[in-house]
Amino acid sequence: MFDGFSREAFRLETLDDYSHSGNVDAYRRFLDGEPMPDDYNADWLDEVGAWTRSGRRVYRVHILSRPLTPYLRFELGWGYVTNATAGEEFFVLDVTDRINPLQNTGDFWLFDSTTAVSMRYADDGGFVGAEVLPDADGAEYVAYRDKALAHAVPFVDWWVKHAE
Repeated sequence: MFDGFSREAFRLETLDDYSHSGNVDAYRRFLDGEPMPDDYNADWLDEVGAWTRSGRRVYRVHILSRPLTPYLRFELGWGYVTNATAGEEFFVLDVTDRINPLQNTGDFWLFDSTTAVSMRYADDGGFVGAEVLPDADGAEYVAYRDKALAHAVPFVDWWVKHAE
């Protein structure tokens, strides 16, 4: 899906822990108090940078509550801060003191406001699989995206107040 999108790729993240997915070694380094490696997320940064330089938008909303889990401190402090340098945009929907407006909505990617990909994870944060949904479902996921964005704030603004 990443090879074929032409305008935008949106991601909704709903979990507090993805520690058994993606960059497990970097997360261990973070927990051990080691500095972030210079090449952290280099492949993703290259891809995102190419997309954003070509005029495509990559952005996401993470639904979370405080206090942050160790994994969220890692994801936001290392991942979001770093990935933003390549042009990826981040928003936070903090539900610490309010009802989650997207309860029971799971993780997904939405490409070009048309094609949704449902993301599935195990209880330990391990990635289980993804399912490309029929384009007929796209409007439902556009509504989820729009609701998430309507209730979220830019990550940079949120991070200034709540970085741990």
